[in-house]
Amino acid sequence: MASPETRRLIVNADDFGLSSSVNAAVIRAHRDGILTTASLMVNEPGFDEAVRLAQENPQLGVGLHLTFLMGHAALPPEKIPGLVNARGEFSNSPVGVGMNYFFKRHLREQLRAEIHAQFEKFHATGLTLDHVNGHLHLHLHPTIFKILMADADKLRITQLRLTRDCRARSRRLSRGNLFYKVSHAAIFDFLSRRAKKVLRAKKIRHAQITFGLLQDSRVDEDYVLQLLPELPAGDSELYSHPSLDKFKHEFDALVSPRVKLAVEKLGIQLIRYQDL
Repeated sequence: MASPETRRLIVNADDFGLSSSVNAAVIRAHRDGILTTASLMVNEPGFDEAVRLAQENPQLGVGLHLTFLMGHAALPPEKIPGLVNARGEFSNSPVGVGMNYFFKRHLREQLRAEIHAQFEKFHATGLTLDHVNGHLHLHLHPTIFKILMADADKLRITQLRLTRDCRARSRRLSRGNLFYKVSHAAIFDFLSRRAKKVLRAKKIRHAQITFGLLQDSRVDEDYVLQLLPELPAGDSELYSHPSLDKFKHEFDALVSPRVKLAVEKLGIQLIRYQDL
């Protein structure tokens, strides 16, 4: 266990398994940079490759990136017709999905079945489940979170992302997107406060704060270099979306010599969720 003054940081990549570009960025950022964990999408085109790469890099903590939006389902459409289209694709509308999952009670058993199917697919890889989170943080949606907590033992959930960023710190570190930052900070602060009590009761571990939420895919070198000296004592997470194409600036930040030197000079310990 770390001392109260120690600053420990989980550096995570979301969307592992989405594509070969993402997979390559994740592994390179882990081997050559500061990346410690990655969250695996089990139903996307790069899944098999991501599993192979994870098995070749056992120090990388791999978690489950649950997907109920902008992605594909584990179950066939006929088993979850209220969640996906005929091609097994979830909706691309965050607001519409959120409302449907909250108000349409008949979807809850379909959600439960899909949640279990995604966990089963992850556990079948033989990888250690480092953590759980959700695409667009939908794991904190009240309906989904309730299912996850009710079935936590069966699903083997021991660590989970508590998605809560610091709006004041985010405004100091970067400019722009004020409405995005204010709205997202308010939403996830509310959801994380509700979730934190349940996680504590179930002894499910989490970082105290999650950085990157309010950056909207702008976790670049400048942001990381400003963030590192600002890290609070205790355990934090920085999450990103590195790739070698669309979000190469996020990959570049994770392998930056300046960033690696700053981590070393500041005495920040890089950890995985399983190290909490």
